[in-house]
Amino acid sequence: MKLPKSVYNWTSVIGVTIAIIAIFMIGFLFSISFFFNQGSSYLGLFMYMVIPIFVIAGLLLIPIGMWMKRRRDLKGGEVSKLRWPRIDFNKAQNRNAFLVFTIGSTIFLLLSAIGSYEAFHYSESVEFCGTLCHEVMEPEYVAYQNSSHARVGCVDCHVGEGADWYVRSKMAGMYQVYAVITNIFPRPIPTPIANLRPARETCERCHWPEKFYAQQNRLERHYLTDEENTEWDINLQIKTGSIYSALGLSEGIHWHINPDITIEYKANSYDREFIPWVKYTNNKTGEVFIYEDEEEPLSPEDIESIENRTMDCMDCHNRPSHNYLSPSKFVDNAMTTQLISTSIPEIKMVAMGLLHEDYPTKDSALTTIELGITEYYESYYPGFMDTNNALVETAIAVIQQEFQKNIFPQMKVKWNAYPNHISHIESNGCFRCHDDKHKTVEQRNITNDCNLCHIINAQGNPANMETAMAFQSLEFKHPVDIEEEWKVTNCADCHSDLY
Repeated sequence: MKLPKSVYNWTSVIGVTIAIIAIFMIGFLFSISFFFNQGSSYLGLFMYMVIPIFVIAGLLLIPIGMWMKRRRDLKGGEVSKLRWPRIDFNKAQNRNAFLVFTIGSTIFLLLSAIGSYEAFHYSESVEFCGTLCHEVMEPEYVAYQNSSHARVGCVDCHVGEGADWYVRSKMAGMYQVYAVITNIFPRPIPTPIANLRPARETCERCHWPEKFYAQQNRLERHYLTDEENTEWDINLQIKTGSIYSALGLSEGIHWHINPDITIEYKANSYDREFIPWVKYTNNKTGEVFIYEDEEEPLSPEDIESIENRTMDCMDCHNRPSHNYLSPSKFVDNAMTTQLISTSIPEIKMVAMGLLHEDYPTKDSALTTIELGITEYYESYYPGFMDTNNALVETAIAVIQQEFQKNIFPQMKVKWNAYPNHISHIESNGCFRCHDDKHKTVEQRNITNDCNLCHIINAQGNPANMETAMAFQSLEFKHPVDIEEEWKVTNCADCHSDLY
């Protein structure tokens, strides 16, 4: 096939070769992925993002080579000095060049459209978000897979709808790629609080505020760290909403997002763990109350400078998909399902001692857990080990498995690295405001009364359960006798570190 003389140069030939090889590789990888269902996140990365760069680079080399060839010919006097190339369709080489350019451009644009579409969807996929940067995203990805939102795409919450937030996420992603490549990212990765999209634009697409929830019954089972692994249950009536769903958000925990009221606050720390200033506004009556921490109030300058934030879902539900359970919780859960046998003496205590330690790597943790449990029972319960070795080995395997779901030494991630505000046991959560210390000038206070959010219907060991009368509540009884200390000390002061 005859083509213009300017095409015949090494630069253009190399460009054609690179483009053809790259297109062949895309087709080959796509066939493997589509027909054989093989591949990984890296296959998608190369297929939709890396190799297309070589296709475009190769195609660009073709006109560059033609331009360079023409310049050389002009200097050598081999062609007439014309401002623009003369296109004459009476010449076969010009017709051929036009056909090649037209057909090639059409195919290229079609493939580019398909590739751009696939690249867009691939960059928005859970696989891309969770597995491409394995070390960095492993804790978040593993926790996400074990969460109630495991079937919700990452971008549905972290990006949401609209081109503006899509562009923001990609711009932020450029620095994140740089941080990973240069290994300057922090461990653990800080929660993106300041630039997080409002919950009204993400969470409320599925969780409608208009859908009210009445009070809910919740039964929790715990085990003590004694020889018998004594069971301790607590039955709570959670005041999510009103006692009757028809009353909507007039009372209960979800009252905080009642459209008739507005709750604003100022936090003097990035993680919003310390909230010394709260403002209540009744949107119907215009009534306003400002509550300030009487022990650590904000200065007038801080009140003017600190951001005024309106409370929304994420102020309590701050770990909806990436929650890391404490050892006490995941061991209790495993014992409740009998994955860890409650007949193994002191297994709760032994597990807590090992899981509380900080380990440099995952492998060292798994090895220490296995050796620690094995050596303990061989030393203190040799007779039990002789007849129940299989139970102990199963317990070791389950504890190791749960460790890998919730604790990630390489990223310094565990239950107290990311406080969960939906409770008040292992983080201050509710007590950030409900501490009986936030008061108005008229001495109105934000109470820390337990019965404000839940009431205890029953508690204790199943063999000797304490039960409340109908429509009444019990006073909390700590499973281990600490006298009245639980009334004056926040739960998290002990539980965030110990368990």
